[in-house]
This record gives sequence, structure tokens and C-alpha cells, in this order.
Amino acid sequence: MTKLRNEWPLYLANAAQQPNLDLEVTDKYSGQVAARVAMATPDVIDEAIGWATRAVEPMRQMAAYERQAVLMHCVARFTERAEELAYSLCVEAGKPIRDSRGEVSRLIDTFRVAAEESVRITGEHQPLDISARAKGYQGIWKRVPIGPCSFISPFNFPLNLAAHKVAPALAVGCPFVLKPASKTPLGALIIGEVLAETDLPKGAFSILPATRDGADLFTTDERLKLLSFTGSPDVGWALKAKAGKKKVVLELGGNAAVIVDRDADLDDAVERIVFGAFYQSGQSCIGVQRILIHDDIYDDLRDRLVARTAQLACGDPKDEATFIGPMIDEGEARRVESWIAEAVAGGARVLVGGARDGAMLQATLVENVGRDTRLNREEAFGPVATLGRYSEFEAAIEEVNDSRYGLQAGVMTHDLNKALMAWDRLEVGGVIIGDVPSYRVDNMPYGGAKDSGLGREGVRFAMEDMTEIRNLVIRRRPIL
Repeated sequence: MTKLRNEWPLYLANAAQQPNLDLEVTDKYSGQVAARVAMATPDVIDEAIGWATRAVEPMRQMAAYERQAVLMHCVARFTERAEELAYSLCVEAGKPIRDSRGEVSRLIDTFRVAAEESVRITGEHQPLDISARAKGYQGIWKRVPIGPCSFISPFNFPLNLAAHKVAPALAVGCPFVLKPASKTPLGALIIGEVLAETDLPKGAFSILPATRDGADLFTTDERLKLLSFTGSPDVGWALKAKAGKKKVVLELGGNAAVIVDRDADLDDAVERIVFGAFYQSGQSCIGVQRILIHDDIYDDLRDRLVARTAQLACGDPKDEATFIGPMIDEGEARRVESWIAEAVAGGARVLVGGARDGAMLQATLVENVGRDTRLNREEAFGPVATLGRYSEFEAAIEEVNDSRYGLQAGVMTHDLNKALMAWDRLEVGGVIIGDVPSYRVDNMPYGGAKDSGLGREGVRFAMEDMTEIRNLVIRRRPIL
């Protein structure tokens, strides 16, 4: 049986350090303390940024094959330690063990893609003789690392969303400081443990659990050239306002919708929607929150969704049969419960679920939800989804767009014209045809519009953000 270590260090300038054991990490199902972790104080964060600044030139001098070797070492070690990674994730995040193993596989995928991309960072030759005055001139541009980067990752995908920052930085040669979520720091610390086995220059990485109040330097320090934050919209936009001159990439929240048209395969739709709405207790920024169903199939699909949702196994996430585990804490479960109650008070009807026991909230479907309720307007980030009906496809698109968020949307239709219309008109970063918005592959451009974010992740696209274009212009003169 896999077990967690009781004590965990932080990583400062590539090295494990144990200055304290101030951070308690709980088993999200039992509520008991599972591990104690070192916390970084502001002076440690300041020192880490200083080391990252000194590591800029050594990191730039690493050859592409050397950066690739670091990433491939991570792929090999994460594969060897896959069950340990999955178990730690199951404990610290309350994520069912099957979903935890899936996230480990995505961690490995992300580092492998980064290894592949690290040796094909290309530029371009650009003819400049577009007019007579530029005759004899030619241009060449290349990408160079932007410099020290600051990363802040969330609790819900503590391995994979950290990987989407760390792996691209290593691929291009950017030193970084990473603040993992204080509720789920263990996966990031295992990443640090593996990186410490490599020959990266000193200061190439620091992984620093810290309180939000004590981590201001991650955002404000001018030595850092890029801030990449994944988390809530309110926090993300506030950090951008404080970030100064540095480049900012934000992957924020959503209240993702799926449109189910009259020609959809209902058996398939049921399985995909139930998965998209309730995997890891709905704590995903692209989890299905709004289900818009054509009038002709509404009653049939609603009944099937209710029956399938009622079958989901809830309980200990370490149990292989569990599909619904606890939310990240009881406060979050109470919040979602109150949003459901608010919708019901406004005339909504709970079709299935709705009961809470501590941090455990049953998978819940609600219909007739008012357009102005928080359950419709805001990001629920819990195991609840709303059902609505439509008669005209264009009206469904308008309803999806009636949101301050725009991360991803799903459209279940076999009609190519409707699929292309959705791609043209939906105000989101990604349109998923034939599936739910919860689908993501780790090399695709991923990010949102409106309040859902700024910039794109997906390894190659993150690498572009972590580099700058440096141009070279050559004037050629006749040889005398």
C-alpha cells in the first residue's frame, strides 16, 4: 500500500530545504492531517527570485538537447513513480484514484510534448525588400527566453496545471519560481524532487509553498518577466493589476455549457455529460455547468441524465469504485449547497442529488434555474449542473454567450453547418464538437475569452509566451 511521507521540504534554488513544518496538508476525505510541509517566508521568496535572475544566462546557454534530456528524465521518473503521484493526489485533493491516475498520465504527456518541442524552437528568414528603399536588406528572427518566470498553480489539477507552466519553461530555458496551492502542494514538490536529480543550473527552479498574503513578490517583483496564474477570475485580474510591466498569462474560470441538438446520440450524450459535469466533483473550470437541450429530446435526455447521475458511487476517493469524492473543503461544499438553495427559492427544481455531508456533496441536476441566479451566472466549481431547453439553435448560442465567461463550450450535433456556426459565433476559447467542453488534450491551445483569461496554454503556445522575438536585419552591399 502506498503511503505518504509525513514531512516535506520546499525547494530553493534546486535544493530541498526544511526551515519549518508550518503548512498542514489534510486528507480531504478524512479531514485528518496527512503531511506537514515547509512554508516559504517572504525573505525565502526574495532569495529564490534572486537565484532565478542569476540563472538566466546559464539557462540560456543550455543546448536544446540538454533541455530535452532534463524533460525526458522527468518523463521517465514520473512514469516510475506514477502510483505514488496518484496516491498523493488522491489524498491531498480528494480526487478519486482513477481520476488521479488519469492526471498523472497527463503530467507525463505534458513533459513528453515539451521534450519534443524543446528541440524545434524555430525562427524565420524574412525578405525585407518590399519596396525600393529596402533593396539589399534581409531579416532573420529567432525566439529567446523571456527570463525569470513566476508561476501560481491551483488546487484542482495540482500536477497537470503545474506541468503546463514548468515543462514549457524548461523547454525554452526560463528559470522559474512556482507557488503551488497551499491545499495541494505535494505533487509540485514531487516534481521538484525529480528536477533536483538533474544538472539544471543552480537557481533554475524554486518550488515554494506560501500563504497568499506572504507571496506578493510572485506578482510584484520587477525581476520577474512573466507571471502565469491559474485560478479564480477575481484573484487573477487583481494580480494582473499589480503585476507591473511583466507579461501576464491568466487561465481563469468558466461556467461551461454544452448544447445537445435534436440529432445527438443520446446514449453517448448521457455518458459524456455525466462525466463532464461530475468528474472530480465538478471542480474543473471546463466542467459542464449548463446543459442546453433541444425541445424535441429534452424530456427523454433529462430522464436518462437523472437516472445515470443517481447511479454514481460517492465516498472514499481511495476506493476504486468511487466516482464522486469530497470537494476541496467543507466551506466550498456549503457554498455550492447555498447556491442550489437560492435557485430553488427562485423556482428551480432539484431533479437528483442536492444533499451534503461535510465536504461531500451529491451529484446534483437542477432545472428551471433563473438566468440571474449565481448557479447560472457564476462558476459553481462543484458537482452541480443545470438543465435548460431551446427550440432554435441560434438561441442556444446566444444563451451560451450570455455569460461573463468564455473558456470552452461543447456542441453535440451531426450537422456540419451548425458545428461551423458554433465555431464562428460562440465567444469562447475552444469549441468542442460532438463532446462536452470538459475535453482537453495537453498540446492544444487552451485558454479563454472575456473573464476566463488572457493568453493560451498548451505546451507550444506557452513556450511562445515564455520567449521574445529577437530580430536581425542585414544590409548587403555590393562587393567592390
